[in-house]
Amino acid sequence: MLDLQQIRRKLHQIPELGFQEKKTQQYLLENIKSLETDKVSIKLWETGILVFVEGKAPTKTIGYRADIDGLPINEQTGLSFSSKHDGKMHACGHDFHMAIALGVLEKIILEPMNDHCLFIFQPAEEGPGGALPLLQSEAFQLWRPDIVFALHIAPELPVGTVASKPGLLFANTSELFIDFAGKGGHAAYPHLTKDMTVAASSFVVQMQQIVSRNVNPLEASVVTIGKMQSGFVQNAIAGTARLEGTIRTQHPDSINTVKNQLEKLIKGFEIAYDCKIEVDYGANYYQVYNQAEQVKEFRQALAGSNVHYQEAEPAMTGEDFGYMLKEIPGFMFWLGVDSAYGLHHAQLNPDEAALNVGVEAVHLTFSKLSQ
Repeated sequence: MLDLQQIRRKLHQIPELGFQEKKTQQYLLENIKSLETDKVSIKLWETGILVFVEGKAPTKTIGYRADIDGLPINEQTGLSFSSKHDGKMHACGHDFHMAIALGVLEKIILEPMNDHCLFIFQPAEEGPGGALPLLQSEAFQLWRPDIVFALHIAPELPVGTVASKPGLLFANTSELFIDFAGKGGHAAYPHLTKDMTVAASSFVVQMQQIVSRNVNPLEASVVTIGKMQSGFVQNAIAGTARLEGTIRTQHPDSINTVKNQLEKLIKGFEIAYDCKIEVDYGANYYQVYNQAEQVKEFRQALAGSNVHYQEAEPAMTGEDFGYMLKEIPGFMFWLGVDSAYGLHHAQLNPDEAALNVGVEAVHLTFSKLSQ
């Protein structure tokens, strides 16, 4: 019998960034192979793992996805099992996601479902994005599921509660990196320079009008700059600057509108500030859009159980699982873990009592979908 608390804690100690999850992959494989029978097949893809469990009387394949990467965050929880990898942390609950998937896998191997079951241990959700290339891979296409679902921990929800909804759950997202190049110089001679601190600062202010004057107000969108860098000393004018941020929209067309307006603004600023500006959109994730039929079956699966279902609100968070749902019917749900600190926080500390709740919710869903 797998000890999910011990597994979660071990995984918590070895967070790795996207497509670097070699220790994580090896540890997962050790646990998977301890359960292996002649009804289980395993394929590796990059640093991820696909585990196929044959059904007793299959008519379809049901997929379940768990992401496996960590974040570039210095952990500050003070836990006895804190990250051993400096500057990296499971600050988005992927250690929980993996442990829960292993717990459900064990149950299904011991008592197979009627249908085939595919467990998808996916790398690089936090970036640069693993879902889309995995979806397009030969390994995935060989076992391509007919239905797919996943969960994500929710720090704000109590243990024992899950939340989902038909339709939009997570937003369309794009990273945003903007580099300004002008001419630096002495602080006493601004007329001989092209000041990129001023240019970038003005750009941040001007871009606030992109959403308010170009996007339908009924289609929520947000452009946020979370990091700005320029200059090195107090008495020199900066010749370069960099903005880093994110674009998030509730409608897939709105993200293109925002990008088009950004690029128009950039052209104007290049003329106005006599500089060169380059934009990079980094990783882009498609919206998580839940199919109503699968959400209905999820609610039915939990009826009479110890897991409480509540309707979720749409969120502007991003998840590359949206690419899978774009092509395959399914859904995602939130799992309550009752943490005082939220996702991507250095002190995120989910309640481990939620591990068994997650296993119950996912296993019941497999059972319902496999009827």
